[in-house]
Amino acid sequence: MAVTSEAQATWNGGLSDGSGRVALASGTGEFAVNWKARSEGSESTTTPEELLAAAHSACFSMALSHALEGNGTPPAELFVDARVSFVPGTGVTESELHVRGKVPGLDQDAFARFAHEAKEGCPVSQALAGITITLAGATLVE
Repeated sequence: MAVTSEAQATWNGGLSDGSGRVALASGTGEFAVNWKARSEGSESTTTPEELLAAAHSACFSMALSHALEGNGTPPAELFVDARVSFVPGTGVTESELHVRGKVPGLDQDAFARFAHEAKEGCPVSQALAGITITLAGATLVE
């Protein structure tokens, strides 16, 4: 059974001086967006790339958790940081993943291997196949 997720955006004005809002259909979030934040960065206004980073980090954590559970070593905790890069005039260029995990019964080499496999198998990674996706760090913590 396919599950369809939805979000809506409204935009007012031109690109350079306009602004908009993005709302998740689940009702769990509504976010302001504008070109200045997207092209220069902002700590108070989201961007499409920040939303992509949220999707990628969530998907990757689920894929890694699934693989670890299948190995008989479910994680106690995973912390995933996804950093999606945008270059004006070029577009989205990269998603860089960093993961730290508490996984009883697993060594560092195995954790790194499972993380790499999760990066490749994550459905959002597959959807982003046109950009560079790197696993910049996979570290076990106690």
